Amino acid sequence: MPDYSLELASGAPQSRVAGIDEVGRGPLAGPVIAAALVFLEPPDETLSGMIDDSKRLSAARRQRVFDLLTGSDTIRIGLGAASVAEIDRINIGKACHLAMQRALCRLPVRPDFALVDGNRLPSLACDALAVVGGDRKSLSIAGASIVAKVVRDRLMTRLSLRHDSYGWERNAGYGTALHMAGLREAGVTPHHRREFAPIRAHMARMSQTAGAI
Repeated sequence: MPDYSLELASGAPQSRVAGIDEVGRGPLAGPVIAAALVFLEPPDETLSGMIDDSKRLSAARRQRVFDLLTGSDTIRIGLGAASVAEIDRINIGKACHLAMQRALCRLPVRPDFALVDGNRLPSLACDALAVVGGDRKSLSIAGASIVAKVVRDRLMTRLSLRHDSYGWERNAGYGTALHMAGLREAGVTPHHRREFAPIRAHMARMSQTAGAI
């Protein structure tokens, strides 16, 4: 379970320490969403006990914690995104860093330090530490992962209302059997990442089929 020790070691609560995480590195469709989260004071035991890596929480639990985080007077949150066009143009790794940079810039407070999930740091306007598996170590990173996950899942659910062949409301754009069946039946949408290998391969097959007719 994540705790507050990395934040304390980084100067919190006297310094503003932001946790940063992104969601959406692996899907075949949709943007990357990042969140930056700052606890202005140490979280209480009740909230701390509820926060975990977003992937280890049920949808209902994530929603409950999301509501607590976004409704708190002692927490500040910034959100950032990188579009499908940006992902295809600059690659997914750089797009994740771009979304993180935007999330940090959109925090309503200026952070003194940042804890970033992963093994590489984006260029940030403050000192930072890369934390491998950070969403299982740092409460700030784990909280950011929950916020980013809920926001992205909601976005993919909205997109599924206009593109209902792919099951995005259930798979969030990942390459599940339902999603791949939707590709075969309905084709590629503007929300698909055309530089990702499965989408490239599908488009190549469709091009070959059309050329053979």
